[in-house]
Amino acid sequence: MNVAVANNMVESVLPLPIGNQSSVLTDIYQPENNIAIWQRTLPIEMTTSIQEMLQNSKPLALVKYVTPDDVAEWIRGKLDGYACANALSEDIALIVDMFCCLFDTKEAGLRLTTLDKPMCPKFHVDQIPCRLVTTYVGTATEWLDNQDVNRGEQGASALGQISSDAQIQQISAGDVALLKGSGWEGNENTGLVHRSPAVNLNEPRLLLTLDIV
Repeated sequence: MNVAVANNMVESVLPLPIGNQSSVLTDIYQPENNIAIWQRTLPIEMTTSIQEMLQNSKPLALVKYVTPDDVAEWIRGKLDGYACANALSEDIALIVDMFCCLFDTKEAGLRLTTLDKPMCPKFHVDQIPCRLVTTYVGTATEWLDNQDVNRGEQGASALGQISSDAQIQQISAGDVALLKGSGWEGNENTGLVHRSPAVNLNEPRLLLTLDIV
């Protein structure tokens, strides 16, 4: 499996929306789901060229409101001269198009950044409706099932009260995940608890996130 789950973990009442078809992302609309994961294996040529870029370029921090029509050209221009420019820009354009269609919006808030340390190392809940995350290269996002979190009377804000036998689960590089936050209507107290993973020395991540505008 692309998501590490301990064999002795108590099974959820319903199966998690995890699969190798992009259509699995629509399951984020089900009230009981606060994560949906599209499992992907990226072409080796693409990941190799991204790794080469990360080793030879300055830190990358691209932030912009984008549309499905303009994002590929913008990314390609920012990565001009790198072998991964075409493949990465086209893949991001595909993901942006899917995201905008799924949430019926014309644009998305994009962030494409290289990380050499955890951006959000503590378990937390995003105070937004939903965020798409995908790690192209490097260690990917860690998250917890609801049953492993004791939110207490404060609901989503009572983090740190993590079950002692909680099983930390992890998205794999290449996978596309939707993380439902506390800003989703009806999900105020059950936003997905997650964190950035520890980053190994000299092994940076390339992280893409999309937010609803």
